[in-house]
Amino acid sequence: MERIEQLKTFLKATPDDSFLQHALALELIKSGDDNDARILFEKILQREPGYVGSYYHLGKLLERAGDYEFAIITYNNGMAEAKTAGDKHSYNELQGALEEITE
Repeated sequence: MERIEQLKTFLKATPDDSFLQHALALELIKSGDDNDARILFEKILQREPGYVGSYYHLGKLLERAGDYEFAIITYNNGMAEAKTAGDKHSYNELQGALEEITE
């Protein structure tokens, strides 16, 4: 919980910092708070669709919630952004996650 509070304090100074929001979302997942993590990931991707790492974690969160349809959409959107950015590693990671739930 200390890490979560520390990240929240940092976010007060820079509330739209995608890196801090992403880090907080990951910590929230660790603490079992998938709902607030989802909200943060969605805010990041709405504001900064090129923040490719958030697609993978949001997709996995959606899978855990049983929302496979939106997880597939999320992975596909992330793959498109990764392709645009020339980020082959992220593209392959997202493609692998997508294949796990569509095969």
